[in-house]
Amino acid sequence: MTNPTSKTSRGKPKIVIGQIDHDRLMRLANDALDRIPEVADDLLLELERAKVVKDTAVPEDVVRMGSTVEYEADDGQHRTVTLVFPAEADIAQGRISILTPIGGALIGLAAGQSIDWTARDGRNHRLTVLSVTKPAVEA
Repeated sequence: MTNPTSKTSRGKPKIVIGQIDHDRLMRLANDALDRIPEVADDLLLELERAKVVKDTAVPEDVVRMGSTVEYEADDGQHRTVTLVFPAEADIAQGRISILTPIGGALIGLAAGQSIDWTARDGRNHRLTVLSVTKPAVEA
């Protein structure tokens, strides 16, 4: 069996998403297509390329809904955020919505992986996941 968290030789890293998160996020992204098409499209692309597995098979170091993620940005800053659904988002509390460019970039990544993403202002960024703490209660 191949390592689901290894990087692809070119392009984006391989990502893993549990079935429940995948189903919920597909509905959320499709519902958001009219309001925020760019972000919804990006999330749909991530979901389409993800390896979907049983929820119990998602490795503990993989970002899922409710995970707390420590990452390093291309500007050298370390940040810690929790990936949440839009209604739970609160930037002041470090709760980042999945319906943001960075939220969509984080889903399915494992510790040690890097990904390039485009902010809403059009600037390109790169982040590297340093650690992932799984949700205390499954999202």
